[in-house]
Amino acid sequence: MATKTFEDYLLELQTDMVDITLEYAFDKADKIYIYCSCENNTYFFSFFYEINGVTVHKHKLTDLDSNTYDVSINRQKGAVKIGVEDLQKIHQLFNEYQREMPTEMKLIYDVTKNSLAADYSYELKHSNTKNLIAMDIFDQWFDEVAK
Repeated sequence: MATKTFEDYLLELQTDMVDITLEYAFDKADKIYIYCSCENNTYFFSFFYEINGVTVHKHKLTDLDSNTYDVSINRQKGAVKIGVEDLQKIHQLFNEYQREMPTEMKLIYDVTKNSLAADYSYELKHSNTKNLIAMDIFDQWFDEVAK
């Protein structure tokens, strides 16, 4: 039996992030955009979707179809909590394998193609500024994708 590699463990955790965000959208998304930030041991996790050509925040899914989606605060908190826990496990994984933890991970899961693309950054994005927080960087990414 083959031993699991760093990449295997990382993919498992990222797949869990995809699974929870896909479940949140009741498997109705075409693409899922997952944003993770880890700066100065502060974790941020959020996500948005592309559904039928529309880019939409997780809390606005009911704007597309009020009968299909449940965007209750408890449901949002639950999904984000699991995402943050996965991000913390990813941080532990990087530490265990003595690798530099990215400060930012942008994951794009194409549901129709069943493919995951990941973009990592190792530069500080917000903690070295006076007026930005991780949510601001997430919102900037949303705006870029929505254009």
